[in-house]
Amino acid sequence: MITESFDSRTLANMEVALDRACEALSVGAEEHGARRHIASRILACAKRGDRTLGGLTEAGRAAASELCATHGS
Repeated sequence: MITESFDSRTLANMEVALDRACEALSVGAEEHGARRHIASRILACAKRGDRTLGGLTEAGRAAASELCATHGS
């Protein structure tokens, strides 16, 4: 489980990064599939060792940009 893999500060940073990345989506920000895609990229970033808010946010925003480019949003 994710909560067992990361400390509370990292989990909080991941949540903020997800919210910030979803704000970048013009359409479908609350769509489960979009949030799941962004969350998976944030999780991968954290697993690689970058657990800073800046790093996690950048990973989330990059994932959101991919979605926008793919869906033409």
